[in-house]
This record gives sequence, structure tokens and C-alpha cells, in this order.
Amino acid sequence: MKHTEITLEELNSMSKNTMMEHLGIEFTEFGENYVCAKMPVDHRTHQPYGILHGGASVVLAETLGSVASHTNIDTENQICVGQEINANHIKSVRSGYVYGKATPIHIGKRSQVWEIRITSEKDELVCITRLTMAILDKKR
Repeated sequence: MKHTEITLEELNSMSKNTMMEHLGIEFTEFGENYVCAKMPVDHRTHQPYGILHGGASVVLAETLGSVASHTNIDTENQICVGQEINANHIKSVRSGYVYGKATPIHIGKRSQVWEIRITSEKDELVCITRLTMAILDKKR
């Protein structure tokens, strides 16, 4: 399956009964070289100091990179799984939404590397992440 065969409704329906639904992650846009989503900053995503939990940012980043990878593989014969993630938390956010955008650094036959930038409603960089995805053949 390639990105042109997927709709936003399908991407968002994949989140039903998952961590993405629990955290309120919603896909907002995608294209040939990117996937975007938003996530609320509220009681579900706060840490005890009342700011966005770094782990929630990492969940958003891995979600974006995984879905972006999924849109660039042969889903009939392959799956993609996270192999390594690195996140730098730059700025705190207390409320509203954060917005993530995944763009490719490398799309190969057996691995993909994605950069995910998470920004605030004021377009300030909140977190920058690099995600490596392994591309595996489905077991028959």
C-alpha cells in the first residue's frame, strides 16, 4: 500500500483502541514525503509538574514515523517496526495542542530513518526526534 491509497479517515481509524486514541492523537495531513498529527496537552499527556510529558512526545513521534514508514512499504508482503528512537526535548508546553510532522531522512529497502519535529501552537520547537524503522518481510 502506498500513501495515495490511504485516507486520513483510515489513518485515524487505525488508532481505535490503541494508545494513540487514549492520548487523543489525530492525524491531520499526509503526502508523499510527510505525515502530520496533533496531540492535546492535557491531563492525559501531562507529567506531575503540569507540563507535557517527554514520553508523550516520544509516543507522538514514534506514531508519526511508524505511520509514515507504513505508507512507504509493500503492506501485502512487509511490516515496519521501530528499531531506535532518539528525542531531544527543547521547550515545555502546559496546554493546548502540539503538532508533529515526520519527514524522511532515508527510505531504503530494509530500513527507513525519519525526522519528527514537534511544535507548539506558537510554532516553537518542543521536541526533535529521529526514528529508525526496520522493514521486515511478513512471515508466511
